Amino acid sequence: MNHSTPKEALLKNLQIGLGKARPVKAPTGTTLHCKGWHQEAALRMLCNNLDPANGENPDELIVYGGFGKAARNWECFDALVRSLLVLENDETLLVQSGKPAGILKTYPHTPRVLIANANIVPYWANWATFRKLDQQGLMMYGQMTAGSWIYIGTQGILQGTYETFAALAKKHFDSDLSGKIVLTGGLGGMGGAQPLSVTMNNGVTICVEIDPQRIQRRIDTKYLDTSTPDLDTAIAMAREAAEAKKPLSIGLMANTAEALPRMIEKGFIPDVVTDQTSAHDELNGYVPTGISLAEALTLRKTDPDQYIDRAMDAMAIHCRAILDMMKKGAIAFDYGNNLRGQALKRGVTDAMDYPGFVPAYVRHLFCDGEGPFRWAALSGDPEDIRVTDEALMEAFPHKKHMVRWLKMAGEKIAHMGLPARICWLGYGERDKAGKLFNDLVASGRVKAPLVIGRDHLDCGSVASPYRETEGMKDGSDAVGDWALLNCMVNVASGASWVSFHDGGGVGIGNALHAGQVTLADGTPEAEVRVTTVLRNDPGTGIIRHADAGYQRARDVASERGVKLPMLNMFP
Repeated sequence: MNHSTPKEALLKNLQIGLGKARPVKAPTGTTLHCKGWHQEAALRMLCNNLDPANGENPDELIVYGGFGKAARNWECFDALVRSLLVLENDETLLVQSGKPAGILKTYPHTPRVLIANANIVPYWANWATFRKLDQQGLMMYGQMTAGSWIYIGTQGILQGTYETFAALAKKHFDSDLSGKIVLTGGLGGMGGAQPLSVTMNNGVTICVEIDPQRIQRRIDTKYLDTSTPDLDTAIAMAREAAEAKKPLSIGLMANTAEALPRMIEKGFIPDVVTDQTSAHDELNGYVPTGISLAEALTLRKTDPDQYIDRAMDAMAIHCRAILDMMKKGAIAFDYGNNLRGQALKRGVTDAMDYPGFVPAYVRHLFCDGEGPFRWAALSGDPEDIRVTDEALMEAFPHKKHMVRWLKMAGEKIAHMGLPARICWLGYGERDKAGKLFNDLVASGRVKAPLVIGRDHLDCGSVASPYRETEGMKDGSDAVGDWALLNCMVNVASGASWVSFHDGGGVGIGNALHAGQVTLADGTPEAEVRVTTVLRNDPGTGIIRHADAGYQRARDVASERGVKLPMLNMFP
């Protein structure tokens, strides 16, 4: 007879103490292993990031984005789990770049975990310094949701990508991508959302990816329809589908920087061209031209300096090809991976001639406090997500775009790890949804607590001049105060855990960003937490954009009661 406690069973199942790679899956159900649900939620989401069905390379603790990790090393992962298991309900765990550094006595209503990843003093904030610190075992790259334990698989970026292509279609093609071909690169944890996002908007896409395993993974999870290693075949398939106005996504197994120039030579110019390779990381995220993937992986280890040099050359070629396609009629936009910034360093002086996706298609949503509202079911039961989907559609029937998204998501999206969902909600909507979710848990309609978080890519949480804050109206693109204020607001508001990172999807020194995750466990205390956090978190986005001079944000502030002292906007 087994008399082990839930905690002992968990330690055995996760092989805690092994100190090396092994499969990790989040515990599910209603049994607590920790001393409270806030700690339990953090533990489950940490494990979920490394679920082989979710993370991109969990053996190396890499979740997505080239080198974005959930823990610094396996010993640190073990220590994180042990720390969360013993953490009291009035204590806070400090995590420094993927390592549990200490536990402090705080209060029951404060965050249980505070996380800082890859933050380097600005003068030294560059990849060379980071890599030196990383090699010394002193630092970890957290990307955005990797090191903040709220990655939910490719779905996490899917709706944002869907929203971006929908906004592009509205601006350029009468709100419909039918008959249009989108060309892009990258089918990793973020880029893998692109094919389904395009077909959900009725378009055709060719997604260039050099790694056959990534292509197969997207086919297996139904994000990608088909694949080919032959460029002519990919072009022919795309043209045929576009002519028939049939949505289709094609994975082209090739190097993007080689494929795009060949397309131009063949006279193929897509309707839209973008890219979501991990170009922000020239060593771990991008593959040089002229060598196979296997050769590239070897060169990455044996001669990293040569690898970086060749990768930067390839990115310059890649960016020039996008510029050439734009000059020949394609609509071009940067999808936030810093390809333009890398090419600029390599002498492509007109690299910034095509816009980033935020100023081109998303900023008006930010002015409404809109952003990526995501949640995961700690029960492990997909039925809990179906219940929350239905509840949101009932609560916000006027958001027809969101309702359409949720219906399609329920039909087309395979869960990766813990069942989860995402949709974009604005200021005044997120807190309403948080209360709704807490009520669902309290009533038993949802079987176990829900965690509510978001991507760091949000309306008020990022300072990133090549992405979220590119081209701000008042020129405040590089002002990092807003991201810090967002982080502090979420701590003060009582989020379950809060994180602050450097780098995100654009690389060390190019962005500062904050994240929050908050638990809905059905209690009155949780209702206060979720409504406060989910009101104030997007509230910083309204304030940030109103301060920058966007009239829409100022109107929203006035309509919804956000106080702006400098504009004398008090009720």
